[in-house]
Amino acid sequence: MKRDLLGIALFAAAVVAVTAFVSSGVWLNAMMMTLYAALLALAWNVAGGFGGQFSFGHALFFGTGAYASAVAQVNGGMNAWLALALAVAAAALVGLGVGAATFRYGLKGSYFALVTLAFAEVFRILAVSAGFTGGGVGMMLPLKESFANLQFASRKGSVGLVLAFVVAALLVAAWLRHSRYGAQLQAVRDNEDAARAVGVDPWRTKLVALTISAAFMGAAGAFYLQVFQYIDPGIVFGPQVSVEALVGAIVGGLGTLWGPVLGAAVLHLLAEATRNLFGQLPGLNMVIYGIVLVLIVMFMPRGLAGWRRG
Repeated sequence: MKRDLLGIALFAAAVVAVTAFVSSGVWLNAMMMTLYAALLALAWNVAGGFGGQFSFGHALFFGTGAYASAVAQVNGGMNAWLALALAVAAAALVGLGVGAATFRYGLKGSYFALVTLAFAEVFRILAVSAGFTGGGVGMMLPLKESFANLQFASRKGSVGLVLAFVVAALLVAAWLRHSRYGAQLQAVRDNEDAARAVGVDPWRTKLVALTISAAFMGAAGAFYLQVFQYIDPGIVFGPQVSVEALVGAIVGGLGTLWGPVLGAAVLHLLAEATRNLFGQLPGLNMVIYGIVLVLIVMFMPRGLAGWRRG
């Protein structure tokens, strides 16, 4: 545990140091987006990697957090920090509800994955239909640059904010690696019946993991809103968010501490490279994602972080 905490501290210090000395907006934006992708992957890894509950619809929680924050600020005039807390709570509550329903009826594997995908689509349709969400037009957050509004004149502030979320997610991952609950969660992942036989409650164990995972996705959704000041149902509830989250975790290494960060960094570099080289072919980065995922599954099933162990 101490080694993991030291690694997290060194990682945070390195990012802070680089951010302090870098002035280029391009590089700062690249750092911010890489950390944002790492946050998505780390959030998915809690339920999918440590818990073995593969979800194709984590955009459900991302969109819930984004819209909870947007509605609270635009329609309710709420402070951005309070709206952020509301976004995390709303996403966690949705995760709790989805998990309670699906795990109660024993859904797992491909059935659980399809149900989460269906829930994300249902919420997308609801967001399109509801008036207070702006419908299909979406919602725009007024630009008011200040620390109180979580809107920063420089990308350095945004890097610091998303770094705080990533560090929190890494601390949770380290806790899952070394705590009793983490051992119970991994036991349920490996063999649910055997875990139940030794006194572990699979329903409760998986429910807690999905709730934590959803909370971090909600934080990512609120962060996206604060940075880009605009959301619509297709963006926040669409499949691209779910794909980015699960692919980063799978490529980096499921159930590992640094795998999601490594996977997100590699995929972000690939996306930027393909975007620069083949800018006139939109969607090619998704093709590259698919190819990399197939190659990783075939030749490095433990992911990049588990390659040396494999």
